[in-house]
Amino acid sequence: MAKILVIDDEVAIRKALKEILEYEQHSVDTAKDGFEGLDKVKTNHYDVILLDIKMPKKDGIEVLESIMQISPETPVIMITGHGTVETAVEALKKGAYDFLEKPLDLNRLLVAVRNALEKKDLVKETKKLRKKIDKTYELIGESPAIKQVKEMIERVAPTDARVLIIGENGTGKEIVARLLHEKSNRANGPFVEVNCAAIPSELIESELFGHEKGAFTSAYKSRKGKFELANGGTIFLDEIGDMSLAAQAKVLRVLEEQKLTPVGSNKQIKIDVRVIAATNKNLQEEIKKGNFREDLYHRISVIVIRMPTLNERVEDIPLLVDYFLKLASEEYNMPRKSITDEAIKELQKIKWTGNIRELKNVVERLVILGGNPITAEDVKLYAKPLK
Repeated sequence: MAKILVIDDEVAIRKALKEILEYEQHSVDTAKDGFEGLDKVKTNHYDVILLDIKMPKKDGIEVLESIMQISPETPVIMITGHGTVETAVEALKKGAYDFLEKPLDLNRLLVAVRNALEKKDLVKETKKLRKKIDKTYELIGESPAIKQVKEMIERVAPTDARVLIIGENGTGKEIVARLLHEKSNRANGPFVEVNCAAIPSELIESELFGHEKGAFTSAYKSRKGKFELANGGTIFLDEIGDMSLAAQAKVLRVLEEQKLTPVGSNKQIKIDVRVIAATNKNLQEEIKKGNFREDLYHRISVIVIRMPTLNERVEDIPLLVDYFLKLASEEYNMPRKSITDEAIKELQKIKWTGNIRELKNVVERLVILGGNPITAEDVKLYAKPLK
């Protein structure tokens, strides 16, 4: 079932189209002129819009141009009277998907709507796939704290120096790691991420260094480890503070010798890998507790980059919110919402425990539940729903 908007100044046309399309199990809104139609486009998401060309107050071509700015991916089918085909062609040039001539032919109408829906689904799927392929990473913000991080990335990325990124959860440590890789001489090589906290301690050696067939009970075939897969590129050891001491010892040896030995094998494999690590723990405290090797710490911390918390960079919240509003509108295929200055100030008052990740989630919630524009009241109501 699709949600369709019919904009036409003729009552009979609006009524007929509504009845036909609802009979086909679609949800239909109507608008008597361009102004009412645009108000509905701004506050609702439509899968298809049927738009009359000749209307009083605001011409259909003008309305089309405004729709293309508000919701450019929504297919618009123009409805034209006799003798206005040239205008319809002009509408196609301005972004309309199709046009129908009055008197409307039922079969032609249904085919046009079906084709428009199929095209919209195809565009949506293509966009998702392109996002996965072309995903880029950027640090949003202009605060002194984040500028310092950006400067460090620019200086360190071209080298092969090992980097330790420290900071609370949700501050963007992975983004820094990916930027270091993208801006390095290894950018065309693999970027392999390992979440050390998510892998059971008994499997982490196999995960990092690979194993031979039969090395342990479930080793039905030989498998390359993450270090070997990252050869010629970068390995990102996320949450390295959660790695077992036994695995730490083997990682240290690999860093020293640039060679690894798969579990259950006697052969050594030479590797060329840049190591970037990250943790939310204080590794020096972990060293004192006996949970982390001091010699490994010195190996991985040639360069240390500290990610500031969101509470330390509240001046970046307006830029971050603008960025996340754009992402959310694309993700949920909704018209982009605006946000008031008062709402931004309300967000800046919050003590963020989940940092950037938490802010992103809050913005998504506000896009779904808040009004347009998003107000300070929306922030008070939805930012901390469990309070």
